[in-house]
Amino acid sequence: MLSDKGTNIFSEIGKFFKENDATRAMNAIMDTTKALRLSEKRLFGSESRCNCKLTQLQLLGLLLLFPCFMIRNAYNYSKSSLGGKFRCKSDTFYRFLSNDSYDWRNILAIVSLQLWRKTQEERTTEDTEPVCLMVDDTDYPKTGIQTELIGKIYSHVTHSMMLGFKGLFIGITDGISQMLLDFALVGEEGKKGNYGLKQKQLEARFTKEHAKDSQTAKRIGEYNQSKIALMIEMIRRLIKRKIHFDYILADSWFACADIIKFVTSRHVRCHYLGMIKMGKTKYTYKGKEYTANQLVALFDKPKKGRCFSRRLGCYYIAVDVCFAGRNVRLFFCKRGKWGKWNGLIATNRQLDFLEAYRIYSKRWSLEVVFKESKGNLGMGKYQMRNFSSQIAMTAITAIQYNILSTARRFSDYETVGGLFKDATMGSVELTLTERIWGIILEIVREIAECFNIEDEQILDMLVNRSDKLSHFVEIYQLKLAS
Repeated sequence: MLSDKGTNIFSEIGKFFKENDATRAMNAIMDTTKALRLSEKRLFGSESRCNCKLTQLQLLGLLLLFPCFMIRNAYNYSKSSLGGKFRCKSDTFYRFLSNDSYDWRNILAIVSLQLWRKTQEERTTEDTEPVCLMVDDTDYPKTGIQTELIGKIYSHVTHSMMLGFKGLFIGITDGISQMLLDFALVGEEGKKGNYGLKQKQLEARFTKEHAKDSQTAKRIGEYNQSKIALMIEMIRRLIKRKIHFDYILADSWFACADIIKFVTSRHVRCHYLGMIKMGKTKYTYKGKEYTANQLVALFDKPKKGRCFSRRLGCYYIAVDVCFAGRNVRLFFCKRGKWGKWNGLIATNRQLDFLEAYRIYSKRWSLEVVFKESKGNLGMGKYQMRNFSSQIAMTAITAIQYNILSTARRFSDYETVGGLFKDATMGSVELTLTERIWGIILEIVREIAECFNIEDEQILDMLVNRSDKLSHFVEIYQLKLAS
């Protein structure tokens, strides 16, 4: 039985925004940023003019505080209490956000990596929890057609087409803190190449000339790239910045030969762990090629390889195969005798099934980051026509989340400086990844066994549609509190 006495299962930064009072969030952002080394030259490539009302660094600081003062956008700034203290017009913010020369990828990296390294100073040689990169995309739904590069995307949450962008993110977790390190906004061109729009809609989209060597032009160049190629480039940038990680976690969409070859190359030095599709992809076992379902049929007997995990309450099969010229381990699992088999692929062939499943469950913390960022920080809800402004606001939202996540770590998960760590172990709140693992062992297992539903489906409903399943969450909360 888990001993968490908290009343929030998924909330990571929501505690800062209770009852429309964001004073704690404001204090957390201001206190945390004081410890960062930030300069205009390093962030923006140039320093503000001496006669300007507000410097670039001050404008960034005000934008970071927008959610704390319930400011939805720059237009509402002048009417807020913050606007009364720092007087400037909304155009000042819009010009700042639409500046094509600002490298928001670099700005996000400078701030976030300082925060990440600050959290890693607390790790000791006794900490064996792996550091994992998490890759996933999320919907950016929009309502207005007059937005630069807008198009229709397929939402895996609503299972329908919607107007908007896809945000591809790469996050990192050490089992305690989660942070967003990089992102790209992409579109879905579609078979006809019209992004799901009619000709009149395409013509109605906002357009703007961008210099070929501008930062916005580089981002626009990513808009039509494949998510696999973008994911590899993101990881390469993190490696160049000397970020250490042990695993890359992703869902079945990213499992392909290119990813496996990249991860197993000499310079990466980490492992890949992710879901696979039970489709037509071939794996080599003892010189013969098999699909995932054919491998399951080969081992789906107790004496041939099928085992039962009492901890997870599921059947599983582990088999070492060759894929894309690399030696990998496949795990297949299902709930109940009539459940469907699902697959995991791991480049680390030393993993057993339970450990692989536990590590992979950390990927769901990125889904929680998306949910909380959208609910509390307004991620993806920016009503701006410029694509450069969409990029800028996404980077600012990611910085906001990373700052609050860092503040949460040192206020709830660890004592400051790591002092009295052993004495306070029982009173420290369970981390997000521990809560997710607890839910898998408690709620997910029960529902999956009763209805033969996949674990991924249940977690998706709990995270993305938790309002409809709030009674399950309340039962779990009462159980933990007791």
